[in-house]
Amino acid sequence: MTRFIVIVFFFIWAQSGAQNFRQNRQLAPDESDLAIQFYQDGDYEKAAVIFEKLFANPNNEGYFDIYFNTLLKLKRYDVAEKIVKKQIKQSPQAEIYEIALGKLYQEKGDAQTANKIFNDVIAKLPKDEFKIRMLANNFYRFENYDFAVQTFKQGRKILSDDKAFAFELVNIYRFKKDKPMLMQEYLDILPSTPQLLPQAEAVLAMVFEDKSDYQAFQTGILKKIQKDPDAEIYIQLLTWNYIQQQEYDMALRQLIAFDKRTKADGATLFNVIYTFVDNGAYETAIKAYEYLLSKGKDNQYYLPAKIEMLNTKYSIQTKGKYNTADLDLLAKDYQVLMDENGKNKNTLFAIKKWATLQAYYLNAPKKAELALEEAIKMPGVSLSDVGQIKLDLGDIYILTKQPWEAFLVYEQVSKQFEGQPIGNEARFKSAKLSFYQGNFEYSNGQCLILKAATSQLIANDALNLSLLISDNTQNPTDSSALKMYADAEMLLFRNLPTQSVQKLDSISIAYPQNSLSDAILMSKAKIFIKSDDFQKATAVLKKITEDFKDGIWTDDALFTLADLYEKKLNDLPQAKIYFQKLITDYPGSMFSAEARKRFRNLRGDGV
Repeated sequence: MTRFIVIVFFFIWAQSGAQNFRQNRQLAPDESDLAIQFYQDGDYEKAAVIFEKLFANPNNEGYFDIYFNTLLKLKRYDVAEKIVKKQIKQSPQAEIYEIALGKLYQEKGDAQTANKIFNDVIAKLPKDEFKIRMLANNFYRFENYDFAVQTFKQGRKILSDDKAFAFELVNIYRFKKDKPMLMQEYLDILPSTPQLLPQAEAVLAMVFEDKSDYQAFQTGILKKIQKDPDAEIYIQLLTWNYIQQQEYDMALRQLIAFDKRTKADGATLFNVIYTFVDNGAYETAIKAYEYLLSKGKDNQYYLPAKIEMLNTKYSIQTKGKYNTADLDLLAKDYQVLMDENGKNKNTLFAIKKWATLQAYYLNAPKKAELALEEAIKMPGVSLSDVGQIKLDLGDIYILTKQPWEAFLVYEQVSKQFEGQPIGNEARFKSAKLSFYQGNFEYSNGQCLILKAATSQLIANDALNLSLLISDNTQNPTDSSALKMYADAEMLLFRNLPTQSVQKLDSISIAYPQNSLSDAILMSKAKIFIKSDDFQKATAVLKKITEDFKDGIWTDDALFTLADLYEKKLNDLPQAKIYFQKLITDYPGSMFSAEARKRFRNLRGDGV
């Protein structure tokens, strides 16, 4: 990036000089542009002829850089030395020409003379931040990054400010991939500029190559903590360093030790637990919440910790192959929370989680139905929350074999929130219900309306369902196969994955010539993912991408594959391959923008 900035500045300056020269000498308007083009193309002989003429004008010092560099490219050191010494004589206060002379000696292989010139220039630095920065920038222009660093460090001494020029030094170290100095600079400046922590974490994550880098950084952080044990920024940095290495328990140990040592209220720990959860370190998260609960009910994080611990347990116990006994205990914990705090808008999340457990995991949908019907009537609940409760209630009506009630609830929400995301979601649920019932024509009509929905996800799902219906209702055999597929989807909706897979497998037996193969594979992949069987899921998704290149599910399959490799299988090279394939082969996909962003992030762009 630094090199790019130098070159851009370089040519802007040259173009400015060209404009002045044209005004004074009536030079052909395209002559300077032609010289620059020769330079960019590597045709330095032709460029030098024109630049010599341009630079000869007294008002065209702006061409010095590019003419000087052209001469260096051609190894015409005598000519270059003559013009640079002339510039030094004419402008003795302009350090840029002295630096250029030093650069010339570097190119000739006389490092000793070059370094003497550079050091003499730096030794003359005044106590002026602007002039210090300008000198460093001049070293930038001639790609002398080490002397730019030396300039900034000398500037710190002159200004008696150890934190000065931190941004510039970080950028140089990053550009040079000088990991030890980059680490040290961040360690030195973060206490005074904690807002740089996200940037530091992002940059270091891209620069570090293996575990040894993290261990070296860990050593540096621990040394800082020994000197300043109460500095929260170093605890945050050490926690991040452990998390990057997936050493979640070590991170928790440091956080708890810091919390006890500083007699804190648990705020730092509470905020980090979300990172544990996001990285799937659920057991560590639960230990952290248990520590916060041990602080007692008077602590401000007691109730939030209890709530989040239950939600974390919910995430663990509803993943993959669940244990009914564990979920029953979890439901009882939610019930205790509601009993202690009442059923109101503040415990609505617990009511909804409890209802979901009863309906989909504990075979008690009627209990869930009654709980949500009561929740709708609770005072103080917002209209949007009431709308979402009604959608959940509609889903449960399907489980309790009241499809007409479900349909009425969906339609009510759809009309009340017309054109809004929740309204579109209600309409899509209505379309899916009609699909489950085999009413394909009505379902397709709802999907066609939703294709223009503002929510991309709903629009994409509606489009896929519409295409599925249109492609598989061309004749009675296709329609019958699609009805079996709808039955399988209904079983999955009821959280009966084993029965759903059995039904999907039976479609090809009953209707060998059916055209649902890619849809069946996609449904299986979703079931395997929900069961945490990622290897089976990737095998199925790959089959979709290889055998159904023009299918309606192919871009979904590519994105899901890339997502699995990145987040579940920790195979970043494979993730990049599938993100790139999606971007290249399916540019019109709704997933392409997100795929492009994540591909660039994996590649390290924009950090």
